[in-house]
Amino acid sequence: MFSIRNRFLIAIVLVAVGYGAPASPQSTDGRISGVVRDASGTGVPGATVTITNQAGATQTATSAADGSYAISLAPGVYSVTASLKGFGTQSQKGMKLAAGAPLTADFTLQTKREEEVTVTAMKREETVQNTPVSVAAPTEADLRSRGVDDIEGVARNVAGFSVQNLGPGQSQVAMRGVSSGQIARDQPGVKEQVGAYLDESVISLSLFTPDIDLFDMGRVEVLRGPQGTLFGSGSESGTVRYISNQPELGGKAKVFGELGGNTIDGGNQGGNVKLGVNAPVGDKAALRIAGYYTHFAGYIDTPGTTTTAAGAIRPDPSNTTTDVNTGNRTGVRAAIKIAPNARLTITPRIVYQKVETDGWNRIDAYNIMANPFTTTRPPVTLGEREQYTQIREPFNDKFVLGDLNIGYDFGKVALTSITSYTDRKVDVVRDATALTGGYTSLIWSVPEKVYTIGSPLDDATHAKVFTQEPSPLVKKDPLVLSKSGPA
Repeated sequence: MFSIRNRFLIAIVLVAVGYGAPASPQSTDGRISGVVRDASGTGVPGATVTITNQAGATQTATSAADGSYAISLAPGVYSVTASLKGFGTQSQKGMKLAAGAPLTADFTLQTKREEEVTVTAMKREETVQNTPVSVAAPTEADLRSRGVDDIEGVARNVAGFSVQNLGPGQSQVAMRGVSSGQIARDQPGVKEQVGAYLDESVISLSLFTPDIDLFDMGRVEVLRGPQGTLFGSGSESGTVRYISNQPELGGKAKVFGELGGNTIDGGNQGGNVKLGVNAPVGDKAALRIAGYYTHFAGYIDTPGTTTTAAGAIRPDPSNTTTDVNTGNRTGVRAAIKIAPNARLTITPRIVYQKVETDGWNRIDAYNIMANPFTTTRPPVTLGEREQYTQIREPFNDKFVLGDLNIGYDFGKVALTSITSYTDRKVDVVRDATALTGGYTSLIWSVPEKVYTIGSPLDDATHAKVFTQEPSPLVKKDPLVLSKSGPA
């Protein structure tokens, strides 16, 4: 009797306590969970599961030892992607998560036998394997592992693509053996045959392609030509596209950078410092800034000059100027991505780069003003990496690009509008004394003090280009398009 009474009293107390305790608030978050497996059905640990909402904000989770994962989220529509190094990526899109409800997303990852690189060569995202044109697309990781930081380095890693480099910012590109001919930008009608683009904005100018630094570039796409259909008349032999990393929505701010140094045997020292930041601004915007400075080591020498009592200018090997092709490259890229909703993206950007060098990467095999065969002037034998100039040959290239990328996804059709404005100033100084001196001394037989007068050739170009390109795209299976696309 005592035992029954005690149990009854305890039950009453527990009920009273339960009713008297304040109720815990009900969470409205849902829960997405699942298991990441390999092809054999075994759970895969360490896989990254990325969950993206319609505004582009992302959250990540890592699969446990048995391959399971779970994450709580607010109600909404999500895309869930599972990835792991050595395996292919798998995604599930349009998953609707209700308030307080569970949602399961399981994945089976296949072993990745070949790296899949996404390119936009056909103005849409698809893998290299599904692109119906000849394209090479070394990724950011590929370029970094190979020590590539400029367009000339890309050419060393891509077949059928070459660069004639006369110095930073002075690159003439050729594809499949076709280029714009000789380096002579002052000739009327000169037109590039290999187009250059920074993302969707054209940046090529006559024969001198801007030497864009590859810091914070996702990849470089080399499209062998002809590419006139998609990229215009300046891309008959092909197109080079620098694809930069875009601002990333959601998550936390991140800072990244590089620091390097080098030295050239028989030259001086070079180095670089590069720094970038990606900073989300709320859930619907993000800012990305990348800045860089590179000091190019020089390795070309030139004898100095002396003036005789008669006023003539002569070489002076005892007073050699070393490393005359030393230079610097400074630049910054800043973009902000705004996504008011899941369909609309607005990305304004500004790009600034300045390249300066003190001289050209030129070696004189023979110079009429400084040679070992003269009988009227002191003989001079130029060394292995020497040139002779009587005046400095500086090069300056200031490049400014402002563009606005607006994209809207209508469902079956996507529309992209690219508006860009380019302002580029290129100033090239060349010493034409050997050319003019050869004429005046041989034809008119003028005195030495006359034919040795310095003759600078200042070639200045100031180009301002405005472009606007709407680009509608019918979104279909890339494999279907590949079958009917150009061969």
